[in-house]
Amino acid sequence: MKNLITITVSILLAASALAQGPYASFVDFQRTLARPNDAMKRKEDTLKKQFEAKGFAWPAKFVYIRSFKYDGQLEVWVKNDRKEPYKLFKTYRVCAMAGTLGPKRMAGDYQVPEGFYYINEFNPNSNYYLSLGLNYPNVSDRILSDSLRPGGDIYIHGSCVTVGCIPVTDQQIDEIYILATYAKASGQDYIPVHIYPVRYNNKKSADYLATLARNDGQLRSFAEQLEKVYDHFEMTHQLPVIMTSSNGEYVYDGLSKKVPVVVEKPKRVLVQHRYRAITDLADAVHQWPQFPGGGDLFLTYLKKMGSALVGALPEGTKKANVVIEFVVDKDGVPTNFKVIKGVNEDFDDELITVLEQMPTWQPALLNDKPVAKKMKQSFLIE
Repeated sequence: MKNLITITVSILLAASALAQGPYASFVDFQRTLARPNDAMKRKEDTLKKQFEAKGFAWPAKFVYIRSFKYDGQLEVWVKNDRKEPYKLFKTYRVCAMAGTLGPKRMAGDYQVPEGFYYINEFNPNSNYYLSLGLNYPNVSDRILSDSLRPGGDIYIHGSCVTVGCIPVTDQQIDEIYILATYAKASGQDYIPVHIYPVRYNNKKSADYLATLARNDGQLRSFAEQLEKVYDHFEMTHQLPVIMTSSNGEYVYDGLSKKVPVVVEKPKRVLVQHRYRAITDLADAVHQWPQFPGGGDLFLTYLKKMGSALVGALPEGTKKANVVIEFVVDKDGVPTNFKVIKGVNEDFDDELITVLEQMPTWQPALLNDKPVAKKMKQSFLIE
């Protein structure tokens, strides 16, 4: 399901990456991508009106998603202040769920995971339209699942088909993707996604789970761990601090202190970047690679891209001078990006992800034949 993103980014970025507030940079970057931009054009005004009708402030700074496998539902909750309770924005119908009730424990079992996750990837060019990746396997999964083949690539996605993910329609993922985009841009780096076997307060669903778990102690114990968090949220509309014990069980402060716990510290998942094995780089050429529109337009492109990336800088850092190296291959595709002078691992990884969306160049020429040429460029993030 996971695929490389090879999207041509328009060099005509939004007029000002900072003009729309603290969330503008990531939102504006998404607007440079074809499918998210199309989704925003079609759906953003509708979402604003829906928020207004419910008395919610647009855009939501915090988003919480929870899904119920047996009930086939996905809820989106929102709020704008960390201390206030979440409010239900909308319940979506999930197209289908592969597998049965219970957690995912190995690759190829077609099980939808159950447990507590967060969004760790925005994929604007998914095989399934738009998708939001989840951090499966999490700490608990890595302890309890197959140590060699726990599986992965779990997404909330469009196209209404499933092989072990959470599928919704394209119209629905448009809305969910936009809401998550604004929340991430507002500073919510880890948007929580809780996946439950059933909606515990639905008698039919709870009875079905009880029947399955009657002779399965592990399933019953696992479902009860999740139910505690479900009950907590139902009472408070706030999320507890969820932790993982040394034996892989979920616990959270105030309910269980029977075993030593370690708090899972989410880490940004580094992307596998585009790389080509190029053995015939040209040292000297008759004509250097040409950016579409020429050198001045390339500098304009870098300036606007640098402005759009300000929001990704570490807290307290307002600007940075970076130096990148890349190869314009003989077919004009920019590849093999490398940060020579950067900020930190997370920022440098995101910088490469953005720069890989660069449009195709005219390749360098040597004796009137296209050749691969290495490029080096510095520019400001400000």
